[in-house]
Amino acid sequence: MDFGDTRRKPNFAGKIAVAAALTVMCILVLKQSPGFGGTSVFSRHETGVTHVLVTGGAGYIGSHATLRLLTDNYRVTIVVNKMFSENAFDAVMHFAAVAYVGESTQEPLRYYHNITSNTLTVLEAMAAHNVKTLIYSSTCATYGEPDTMPIVETTPQIPINPYGKAKKMSEDIILDFSKKSNMAVMILRYFNVIGSDPEGRLGEAPRPELREHGRISGACFDAASGIIPGLKVRGTDYPTADGTCVRDYIDVTDLVDAHVKALGKAEPNKVGIYNVGTGKGRSVKEFVEACKKATGATIKVDYLDRRPGDYAEVYSNPAKIRDELNWTAQHTDLRESLATAWKWQKAHPGGYGSA
Repeated sequence: MDFGDTRRKPNFAGKIAVAAALTVMCILVLKQSPGFGGTSVFSRHETGVTHVLVTGGAGYIGSHATLRLLTDNYRVTIVVNKMFSENAFDAVMHFAAVAYVGESTQEPLRYYHNITSNTLTVLEAMAAHNVKTLIYSSTCATYGEPDTMPIVETTPQIPINPYGKAKKMSEDIILDFSKKSNMAVMILRYFNVIGSDPEGRLGEAPRPELREHGRISGACFDAASGIIPGLKVRGTDYPTADGTCVRDYIDVTDLVDAHVKALGKAEPNKVGIYNVGTGKGRSVKEFVEACKKATGATIKVDYLDRRPGDYAEVYSNPAKIRDELNWTAQHTDLRESLATAWKWQKAHPGGYGSA
């Protein structure tokens, strides 16, 4: 649900490739369904089958969630435009959003439109078509820079960049709407996502023009591949042990597992809010060393000034999601998660279109 921008040329080929692969998997699953062959099974509710609309289903996290849902025999739709009137959805997993802190400080209106306005549109469509379950993909950026660590769900939300503010506004809209409905709502505030599908079917392929704003893992891989001459670490004077930012890195496989467990535990007239992280902070310097080991490459590192909108230290206390959803991060070795992602990157140097 990313609104068009005439200055950009999105990687449509890559997204089409992801969507096509997932569509094939949907068809294979459907052909095994007893109701396949007559009226579209997507257009009716079926006892024992949960039909999930995944917004952003061709994106990094959304595609991994779609794959997991299909593996677990959910019925899945990933195309979002004008689909509510043609399908009988039981739930929505709302991932679709632009998600780069640095870019949000440069293009705040785009972020408020893409994140907050689009969430409102999704809620309006859900209300109009009586879809009662929402799993919302939020972020630790809504907390801003708390005075104390680790972050718990009751930590005050004081975001300091447009990305975090837009997500916080979306949460507020969802919570206000839920008070006047019998919706089942789960809000997952997750931390820094890394990794890829362990079987090598999916990975992260951001648009080339977003590399400057992208995740540190992508920058590390670009440096290891020789796409860029080295890695730029922004900020070495933060009040942390080694001066670089500290983050809680969550493997995408664990993150998707949290979403699926949240879907299974969602109840009408109830709202669940959970932090999704490992509970352990790792510094950027630690991350870079893990990346060097995972890729086996010699990576040149340049230390620069801080990036606008970044926080010094952010990591979670995942006790609530552990106790209530029986979820705990399983993939907590930085090097292993990065090695899995690196394997996909090497096989797809130009994204999905280069396999």
